[in-house]
Amino acid sequence: MWRISMSTSCRACLGFRSYGKTKGTWSFPAVRTCSVPALPALPITAAQALELWRRHFEERGVTEPEQSSQYIIAHLLGAKTIETLEQDKLREILSQEKMEQVWQLCTKRLSRMPVQYVIEEWDFRDLTLKMRPPVFIPRPETEELVELVLTDLQKKLGPDISADSQQTCLEVGCGSGAVSLSLLKTLSQLRALALDQSQDAVDLTRENAWRLGLSDRLEIYHVDVMKEPETVLSLCGSVTALISNPPYLFSEDMMSLEPEISRFEDPAALDGGADGMNVIKQILTLAPHMLSNHGRVYLEVDPRHPPLIREWAEVNVQALQFVETRHDMSGRPRFCILQKEESNEDHEVDQD
Repeated sequence: MWRISMSTSCRACLGFRSYGKTKGTWSFPAVRTCSVPALPALPITAAQALELWRRHFEERGVTEPEQSSQYIIAHLLGAKTIETLEQDKLREILSQEKMEQVWQLCTKRLSRMPVQYVIEEWDFRDLTLKMRPPVFIPRPETEELVELVLTDLQKKLGPDISADSQQTCLEVGCGSGAVSLSLLKTLSQLRALALDQSQDAVDLTRENAWRLGLSDRLEIYHVDVMKEPETVLSLCGSVTALISNPPYLFSEDMMSLEPEISRFEDPAALDGGADGMNVIKQILTLAPHMLSNHGRVYLEVDPRHPPLIREWAEVNVQALQFVETRHDMSGRPRFCILQKEESNEDHEVDQD
């Protein structure tokens, strides 16, 4: 499984997150003019190319220079990682065509384009997903979010549940489709709805669903949860789980983003407002109208958010009960779980 390191400010070095796009024409920054090593006059091996580009990335201040070089070379030689590549291939002389491909992709990385966009794919749990800018590159933390949801859904579904008792989950901000598709692949009884404000994300999720053979259980909609709440409610009936990894950076943090983010990411997909909770508040406001009784909201958030979310929900969304905060692999409070409370009327019926 390919992994990426997470920074405190933005959660990525080789890649970054995005699932939104502002209106108008999106343009990507051109590769910046910089010193690029010339193609060697004499043939070189893959190992020599790897070391040459590692040094050049390091000299140019590219994040994780060794991993960047390894991923690109391994990809072009038909492997996921250098460790899984047949070592004899590293000692082979590169053909002229292959050498030109190495130079082309490494030059993109030199511009600080994330490796995931350079090689156009990335692994998430047991899925290999197509990747392209500006769509969100999933993180290891989000794999943990999926595990949390799976644990709860597997308890609800049980091993012997019939097809007539299918459960439905909703993902707000689907990006590449990583969360929804991972849940669908693991749980054959599950159906999913996926929403995103970015047409790029919707198209990429649809492409990944088709490639993985999961299109028949996934409905994908291009809709903005902030601007079109009524549309969201009309599309989503009773769902068991509402899952989201929304834009949650505090506005003041936007100035400290790595070049991988600032040069390739739509700021609207990252900026959660002054307290990082603009989209989170909207999701929690809509959740009681879409969740079935005892249905849950699962959020991946900034470590500063859990107490703010608990306090805000208690005051503004009485129908939701804050269940717990879970920590990520680094020990930071990262996931919030809330549950829709059973209505008094439903409780009286159950008592009868």
